[in-house]
Amino acid sequence: MSGLLEISNLDSLTYDHRGLVPVVVQDAVGGAVLMLAYANQESLSLTLGTGYAHFWSRSRQELWKKGETSGNLLEVVEILVDCDRDALLMRAHPAGPTCHQNTRSCFEPNPVGLELGWLRRVLEERSKASPEDSYTARLLARGLPRIAQKVGEEAVESVIAALTQEGEERGELVGEVSDLLYHLNLLLLAKGVEPQEVAEELRRRHRKEPS
Repeated sequence: MSGLLEISNLDSLTYDHRGLVPVVVQDAVGGAVLMLAYANQESLSLTLGTGYAHFWSRSRQELWKKGETSGNLLEVVEILVDCDRDALLMRAHPAGPTCHQNTRSCFEPNPVGLELGWLRRVLEERSKASPEDSYTARLLARGLPRIAQKVGEEAVESVIAALTQEGEERGELVGEVSDLLYHLNLLLLAKGVEPQEVAEELRRRHRKEPS
């Protein structure tokens, strides 16, 4: 673990009143900032001893190993100390998404929530049009049973495209899945379910780690 902060230097760090020091985690290869966490002497000792990032959870009041439940470990390359010795820069190799929202970085927006929200806005706008001029408005006017039927049809067509199309013809699968997502989101609109509810449920199902 050449390049890591020496354990003998831990006492010389400037900890806050809780015995913590902020740690900025950076991708050792790409340089992207992945997350901000806090560490105490014990978590830093574990990091140095194992080569994998350990932190102190302020909310749970306990030590935690990054990726212990998700498998998205942080293999530490080096730890740098700032000029005031009250903050650390941890350069690491991430084994997968760093954020519990399944994004590479905690500073990136959640893609599921963004995409669902964008499509919802489009559907809401089109729902205001005349059924004669808008397929969206026309389908909504026909009611929930027809929308649900379309979801079923598009799901079947997506499965057929996935099983019958060769790799070079993947465009048909992309098209069918796009139709399925459109009709699924129209179903949510018809039922009054907000896209954020789906995004939150997906995040809830993802294995969360303490922060």
